[in-house]
Amino acid sequence: MSTSSPIVASDHQGAFVSGSDEALELSVVMPCLNEHETVGVCVRKAVSVLSQEGIAGEVIVADNGSTDGSVEIAEQEGARVIRVQEKGYGNALKGGISASRGKFVLMADSDDSYDFGHIPRFLEQLRAGSDLVMGNRFRGSIAKKAMPPLHKYLGNPVLTAVGRLFFKSPCGDFHCGIRAFRKDSFQRMDVRSTGMEFASEMVVKSSLLQMKVSEVPTSLSPDGRSHPPHLRTWRDGWRHLRFLLMYSPRWLFLYPGFLLVAIGLVGCALLLPGPRVVFGLGLDVHTLLYAFLAVLLGFQLISFAMFTKVFAITEGLLPEDPRFNRVFRWVKLETGLVVGGLLMAIGIGASIWAVSHWASDSFGALDPRQMLRIVMPAVFSLSLGAQITFSSFFLSILGLRRR
Repeated sequence: MSTSSPIVASDHQGAFVSGSDEALELSVVMPCLNEHETVGVCVRKAVSVLSQEGIAGEVIVADNGSTDGSVEIAEQEGARVIRVQEKGYGNALKGGISASRGKFVLMADSDDSYDFGHIPRFLEQLRAGSDLVMGNRFRGSIAKKAMPPLHKYLGNPVLTAVGRLFFKSPCGDFHCGIRAFRKDSFQRMDVRSTGMEFASEMVVKSSLLQMKVSEVPTSLSPDGRSHPPHLRTWRDGWRHLRFLLMYSPRWLFLYPGFLLVAIGLVGCALLLPGPRVVFGLGLDVHTLLYAFLAVLLGFQLISFAMFTKVFAITEGLLPEDPRFNRVFRWVKLETGLVVGGLLMAIGIGASIWAVSHWASDSFGALDPRQMLRIVMPAVFSLSLGAQITFSSFFLSILGLRRR
């Protein structure tokens, strides 16, 4: 902000800018789709705060195809309207942010549910060095009927808890619609989502990139629209959860994989020598088969975790991970070929032993429980060896671009 008191005035494009020659400090960006009842009020409130607080800034409405006069109303109130052809909440915001001229950007819905009087508290944190400043409605206030009970007590808390667990994020309200950030930090995030997941991806990327994230309390009021909100509870809730899972190969694949391998190995160690009674239950070769299956499935999930991680880093979806790079020094094609080859050799040897045992009994009927304890490890070793071998080739192919 200029040391002199900047005069906020409307330029020829309708953006409110400082009278000084300095670059704008803050761009307020609002997505809009048929919000004629509220967009004008929101623009008016934002402009008033910029003027009263002496903030060199502008107001941008990113219109996503309104047909109800929202564009004209926003322009009359002094906003600069950016028309975004690609549909979707994320697309609208990306278009508005891309067109912004401020060092900092504050985004907020244009449904008159958020308090633009809180702009200074967001700006204060940005000036103090934060890359992303999240509003937290649960630390502030949520007016009666402003948020459906399903969202307030289940959807938001659960999805926020999942996000905090998966990504070690400090945010207590992942889906708050008002937040502010440095524009250059947003560009580093390289947000790809085009729909409602946009909000989650911003928080996830800031955590993965180890940016400085802070929170300020804010409030939520009932929106001023007469039509239903664009948010669809179950559809958008699933999309957010799906996004969090897809951006965390560890929780989607790696941890379940290790758990299955551990359970399977314990089962194999207990039942391979012979049947056991555990908690009054007689366990034999049938349970042993499931134990081997658990190990195979667990290995597949661990492989998927590595495939996903390499692909995501290569495509820029996830940042480089030094720990993963250290693992990659050991997990390489040659190592996989040696381990896979040894396992297949063990499987072939065990199969030959099983056939010779059968031959020694003149190829007659054998005790199935005794033979399965030879055949199942043989088949398991052949299967796991082949998986390791071909997974090593596939992992090497995925890693070509990285190397």
